[in-house]
Amino acid sequence: MDGNDNMLLLVAVLVAILAVVAIWLWSRRSRSQHLERYFGPEYHREVARTGSRDKAEAELMARQKRVEDLHIVPLAPTDAQRFTQQWRAVQARFVDNPRGALAEADQLVRDLMQRRGYPMGEFEQRAADISVHHPQVVEHYRAAHLIADGDRRGQVDTEGMRQAVIHYRALFAELLETRDDDRDGGRAHHHGMRTQS
Repeated sequence: MDGNDNMLLLVAVLVAILAVVAIWLWSRRSRSQHLERYFGPEYHREVARTGSRDKAEAELMARQKRVEDLHIVPLAPTDAQRFTQQWRAVQARFVDNPRGALAEADQLVRDLMQRRGYPMGEFEQRAADISVHHPQVVEHYRAAHLIADGDRRGQVDTEGMRQAVIHYRALFAELLETRDDDRDGGRAHHHGMRTQS
């Protein structure tokens, strides 16, 4: 092999290395964009919490893997109807007993999550699990939980309790997914789910 052959071989190796690096960078950027689009505000929350895109993305991918291994199921239409009726009853009680209605809303959301197959661990784990399938409403869950904690310490007025119930409702409505044999094309009716002012 003469000097020209060695030079050509070196150039070919460098081109191959650059191609591998370019593919890796493109793949990483593509993954980042996908995670950011999918998780939305939750992506940015994790970046801020961890201080690193790499750590945030590793956490979000770990969540996806964890939830993949769970047995999350849609509701039977009869279960969706029962939960909807219970939610309406909670809302109706809000006027006379806002504190009690807030506690019931919190419990009803937990019951619905459990019925769907989400484990009932500590709050941050529940929120992380929910964020995988419902990334656009997990902030509502966090906001409601924060207000409910404040209420337990006597730091929330009636308007705050009303806001918490509205936040719970956003997650509740998302979780009412039903099996495909439901006449609504896999979604439960959500009419009449407005929180009273």
